[in-house]
Amino acid sequence: MGLASMDGQEKKTDKPEKQGPPPEKADKGQKKAKPGKPAKGDKPEPADKGQKAEKEVREKLPPARLLVKYKGEIVPQLVAERGYGNKMAVPRMVKICLNMGVGKAREDAKAMEQAVGDMTLISGQKPVITLARQSISNFRLRKGFNVGCKVTLRGARMYEFFDRLVNITMPRIRDFRGLSPKSFDERGNYNLGLSEQTVFPEIDPDKVQFVQGMHITIVTTAKTAEEGQALLRKLGMPFAER
Repeated sequence: MGLASMDGQEKKTDKPEKQGPPPEKADKGQKKAKPGKPAKGDKPEPADKGQKAEKEVREKLPPARLLVKYKGEIVPQLVAERGYGNKMAVPRMVKICLNMGVGKAREDAKAMEQAVGDMTLISGQKPVITLARQSISNFRLRKGFNVGCKVTLRGARMYEFFDRLVNITMPRIRDFRGLSPKSFDERGNYNLGLSEQTVFPEIDPDKVQFVQGMHITIVTTAKTAEEGQALLRKLGMPFAER
């Protein structure tokens, strides 16, 4: 009976389950957008949002006080005194370069961090870290080590820094009797050095761990040292009397 009942049963075959409708194929005219690239209809976002926003803020601010004085007062005075053919021949400042050499950075990384932070506060612009170009065994220096930082100021920031340097920072220097007029080069550029960064009002002396000096270069379009000195005197640079 058991065998007969087993033979009478219908054999069941495993049939594949019915699958849903096939996925719709993409239209031939439409191309798949590659990952990382915007579609044709989408507008790419600007890569330098920060620079664009900063530019908009700078345009809304009033022009630098010293720049207005240079264009309105100093240029006509120099044309009359030195006999320039037109106002475009009058010398002007091109850029101001700030440079810090941080020799302690090879022993203590915090010295470089402080120097970068102080220069950012002083100039209003983030500095670039300079690297050693070659190895010097006597100074225990290897090529590629961090040795300092630098900033180049142009335009409104240049005039604002020069204004603060002349009218606020230099009067804070102890026993200051004026700058030497002999520090010009043959092309009318002026070089000066500061022994410590605490003379700037932006630096809090209580937070300074390393006293650090800096070198400042004022680049002008003057052709001689005499022309450069006349320009900087008009801008307010306090030169000592010979």
